[in-house]
Amino acid sequence: MAVKGKTASVTTVDLPVLEGEKPWTAEEIAEVREELVSEIARMRKAVETSDEELATLMDEGIEATGKDPGDVGSSNFERDQEMSLNANTRELLEQNESALRRLDEGQFGFCENCGNPIGKARLEAFPKATMCVKCKTRLERR
Repeated sequence: MAVKGKTASVTTVDLPVLEGEKPWTAEEIAEVREELVSEIARMRKAVETSDEELATLMDEGIEATGKDPGDVGSSNFERDQEMSLNANTRELLEQNESALRRLDEGQFGFCENCGNPIGKARLEAFPKATMCVKCKTRLERR
């Protein structure tokens, strides 16, 4: 198992797989890592852009004195929408960063609920998954 705090030390035996799945190869791990790193960079840029847009919208809200109430309402709606998108983007960024940390620490691929393998196929399709299909399904039924 990888040593905590070390990066890029995960080997094919470190990552769990479901019964019947082939072990992770170094190339597959590298692909997942590359996808996560790329997504993190994209999300950081999106957060930066959103922060700038939100700052502009907040400044416009301060200058609302004397504006038509319809314009003020529209500006408020746009600001609230941008705040929601910003929060969502930050959440996606954190999920990707967390997945990369788990990969670096050798914890990638274990369900956070039951501790069993999440499944290689699921993680290849959705690398930021934190639960196996069974636990995720159970959670969504509630």
